[in-house]
Amino acid sequence: MIVCRKEAISKEQVDQWLADWEILRAEIHRSHAARDGKAKDIMQKGIDLYETFIIKASNITLESIQLSDEYEALPINGAERLQFIKRRPGQYACYRQLDELFIETKKRMARLRIKKD
Repeated sequence: MIVCRKEAISKEQVDQWLADWEILRAEIHRSHAARDGKAKDIMQKGIDLYETFIIKASNITLESIQLSDEYEALPINGAERLQFIKRRPGQYACYRQLDELFIETKKRMARLRIKKD
């Protein structure tokens, strides 16, 4: 298992990460509601934000999450769910799934902070 780095999952780090996601989430939601075709590009930014956080939080030097590895920072089936999202980023279901990953990861980071103290 690839463990988390305690300093990378501080409340301040996680809160900033989630604030960045909230901005993107609102844009993606508006794009889907307007059906303007921009959701896919904004979703890619959200995917990159999520993946970058997981990588920075983990003790690795890779540039992307590997399905073959188990990450302490990822929720249950997180890597598989992320792969699903990456295959079809323009779909509304993938937007919902990415939003859920952010929510579940926030909760997981809180549990890990308590555990690592």
